[in-house]
Amino acid sequence: MSVRYAVYLAPPCDSALWRFGSAVVGYDADSGQDCPAPDLAGFTPEDWRPLTEEPRRYGFHGTLKAPFRLAEGVDEADLIEALSAFAAGHHGFELPPLEVRELGSFIALVPSAPVPSLLDMAACAVEDLDGLRAPLTEAEIARRRPDRLSARQQDYLNRFGYPYVREEFRFHMTLTGPLEEPARGHAANALAEAYLASGAHLPLLVDGVALFAQRASGERFRIIHRAGFGG
Repeated sequence: MSVRYAVYLAPPCDSALWRFGSAVVGYDADSGQDCPAPDLAGFTPEDWRPLTEEPRRYGFHGTLKAPFRLAEGVDEADLIEALSAFAAGHHGFELPPLEVRELGSFIALVPSAPVPSLLDMAACAVEDLDGLRAPLTEAEIARRRPDRLSARQQDYLNRFGYPYVREEFRFHMTLTGPLEEPARGHAANALAEAYLASGAHLPLLVDGVALFAQRASGERFRIIHRAGFGG
């Protein structure tokens, strides 16, 4: 498998939000190191680790442009240059307090109020950087279960390599893999309590975006570049 890249919102590594999210998923995508499990009511570290196996592969993040391979003739330096130019055209903004919520079968942090600057930036990232992306393979398309997508989502999957963009985009920062009840409800309550205690719930200035890379199949994604906004 060729290298996969992703453009994510990743809080500064010295922020309470980054420390909290990385501890919850069990991995710091900046340092590349495992993190001790947080103190969660009703869960031992041994109980918790299997519940976060999926988000641990990607690191703590909010998706802007989902994982993709580079188009033929494009290399990593080209991508970094394009991402830096993209970021220079955007201004920093405040991310309001996030909230712990159940999203279907998993748990994530989501904004407590609409963030137009974030939605605009995500839409621009999807479109402005798409010329660098290789087309999806048939296997990659099949993994998205297109038969379960709406017509608009299928169109976006074909056009941008990901179905949840533009009007379908819902910013979130995943904390767990799929959970069944009653474990999901217990986990949501424990995470909400730990989140408030951590100080990570305070507003955060977003001043750039991060480029993550997965060097080989099965490996975890890791931050390889941060591009600061120009404003």
